[in-house]
Amino acid sequence: MTEQRRVIARILDAASDHPDVEELYRRASAVDPRISISTVYRTVKLFEDAGIITRHEFRDGRARYETIPDEHHDHLIDLRSGKVVEFRSEDIERLQERVAAELGFRLVDHRLELYGVPIAKKDGK
Repeated sequence: MTEQRRVIARILDAASDHPDVEELYRRASAVDPRISISTVYRTVKLFEDAGIITRHEFRDGRARYETIPDEHHDHLIDLRSGKVVEFRSEDIERLQERVAAELGFRLVDHRLELYGVPIAKKDGK
């Protein structure tokens, strides 16, 4: 693995958000100014093909990435800010298993993305 790929891998691993390629490039070039946007595109494709990262498209027209998590989680996307909230719900997991079984399937994988807007609080805060 090249040093530039290592930089990109470290940035992806440290990301608490789900950066797109432009954001990855901004962060990577701050660490190593020799990293080009094309290097980031090629590296992201390589990592995705190798199963190191996963690609998300959260209705904002950008492919966004995260490392493959150790534990499954789902996403709630704020349609106003674009913020992505990761969560896990055992109730949802059980319901998905039940629905699959009722339809005659054994669930082997799934991806759940919820889209919403913040609820305005009554006291104006």
